[in-house]
Amino acid sequence: MKEQSKIPVGKVSRAARFVKTGAKVGGNYLKHYGRKLRNPETDRVQLDKENAEDIYDSLSELKGSALKVAQMLAMDKNLLPTAYQDKFAMSQYSAPPLSFPLVVKTFKTSFGKGPLDMFDSFTKAAVNAASIGQVHRAEKDGKVYAVKIQYPGVSESVQSDLKLVKPFALRLFGLNERELDQYMDEVESKLLEETDYNLEVRRSMKIGKACAHIPNLIFPEYYPEMSADRVITMDWVDGKHIKEFLASNPSQEFRNQIGQAIWDFYHHQIHNLREVHADPHPGNFLMREDGTLGIIDFGCVKEIPESFYDAYFRLMSKDLVADNEALMPILYGLNFIYEDDSEAELELYIGVFKELTGLLGRPFHTDTFDFADDAYFNEIYALSEKLGNMKELRNSKHARGSRHGLYINRTYFGLYQLLNMLGAKVTTTKPDWLR
Repeated sequence: MKEQSKIPVGKVSRAARFVKTGAKVGGNYLKHYGRKLRNPETDRVQLDKENAEDIYDSLSELKGSALKVAQMLAMDKNLLPTAYQDKFAMSQYSAPPLSFPLVVKTFKTSFGKGPLDMFDSFTKAAVNAASIGQVHRAEKDGKVYAVKIQYPGVSESVQSDLKLVKPFALRLFGLNERELDQYMDEVESKLLEETDYNLEVRRSMKIGKACAHIPNLIFPEYYPEMSADRVITMDWVDGKHIKEFLASNPSQEFRNQIGQAIWDFYHHQIHNLREVHADPHPGNFLMREDGTLGIIDFGCVKEIPESFYDAYFRLMSKDLVADNEALMPILYGLNFIYEDDSEAELELYIGVFKELTGLLGRPFHTDTFDFADDAYFNEIYALSEKLGNMKELRNSKHARGSRHGLYINRTYFGLYQLLNMLGAKVTTTKPDWLR
């Protein structure tokens, strides 16, 4: 994969890259309209493919929060056309890496010396490159380490990048501007945390220790003395990403064991710790030959307020959803509905909510759930597409739902998708009060 020798770090240079990309997108639309003049039946497939390639190429050069948003949108499969999903998903673990001189510069800034002065060996080429940083393999005194290095300028450009991303999201994906504002506000706060590598080391050590009792999970040890603001050093964890794992044709028992470990990991965090690894994309999980699961990258952790937790998970109860009198105060409290909604709007949004919650809460309503059931996921995608096409939702005068729900919903969508990819059947453990 081609390496980058520099990254635009200033506001002006990064904005110029967006302007250049915007011009390419505009050109793609002109070509699309030309094709439609020749053939009115022309669909958007070619347009989406061209736009996805141009936007991804630009974001992968900029890296940082702009590329991270692309990664997140790729996980929200209901939000993007297929061409965007496929291209943006590359940002999970195959973005173009930085050249070695930039890596050395980051080390010298952080430690006053280069990586080869700190380790006996250090791969010059990244073994993994994603949106905010890249990983190198290093050895010292016979021990193997993974060293994650943050791209230059990432933390300083979060706010300005998100402002530049917003027009693309509004134009290309037809999102409600009020909901996008709330989405971007929450994303900004989490991205600023993700660029704080000292915070990530502390959280990684804390959550790894709190989840160490869960069967079939492996967490790397972290080394604060060999870490810094832009560098994290941890144990190297062997394993395969999910696509490689599935290509090895694992048994159903193996798939179920890994799937159960993932479910138990998220159950414990959400219901007991009240904070959760909120970035469940495939690049953060390593399937190991001994049937264990390695979990890496705790940059994105969502702390769950108690009041939100109580309301949100009460909605998973089938009995509550059927009881409008008990349901209404919770929906007001979670900002699904508002005091100035008309009767027609209340009827619409309550109906949408019941349909969505009944579907997403289905795994909680049984003792076991087969996530290999593609029919279930087709229902989710069909409903999501239906909601995405509803003008009432796009034109709503309010953002619908608490901002805390953004990362919790994303976590569950990501969890469900991982388990579906695995084709796993799991015991859906849940709090006693939710049974």
